[in-house]
Amino acid sequence: MGMASDLHDILGDLVSVNHRLTRVAARAARGTESPALWRTLSVLLSTGPIRLGELADLSRVSQPTATKLVGSLVARGWIERTSDAADARVSLIASTPAGEAALVAWRTELAAALLPYFADLPAADVETLERAVAILRERVEATERMAAPHRPAAATTVTDR
Repeated sequence: MGMASDLHDILGDLVSVNHRLTRVAARAARGTESPALWRTLSVLLSTGPIRLGELADLSRVSQPTATKLVGSLVARGWIERTSDAADARVSLIASTPAGEAALVAWRTELAAALLPYFADLPAADVETLERAVAILRERVEATERMAAPHRPAAATTVTDR
């Protein structure tokens, strides 16, 4: 097998195992919130203020579902609707500091829940994971910048942890 097909298989495995890891973490953390709620908040933190339709697309939910999620997140004070300076008829959805704090707390909880499963890793494996995360973050951010060149690059301190 050549490198390209190896990489193809590795990337497929990476996506699959990442989804499984996310589910294991959510179960271990005993999360009661919908994964879509956290995904929506995460999208907003990485994009900055966006329109509802774009939020639905990026969150991979229907527009009615996005509307419900936004309503729920606004009620908690985790996101807010603002008007677009360029077009007052358009409303934008943006995260709030409380929403950012909630997402950071949830990600901290997920990491703490996973820690027992990874605590016995040798230092070399921990370094490998650290390097893998850096590579993935770099590639994902480059992809996000290409998809939305009009937006500033997201702050990675919150959105990836």
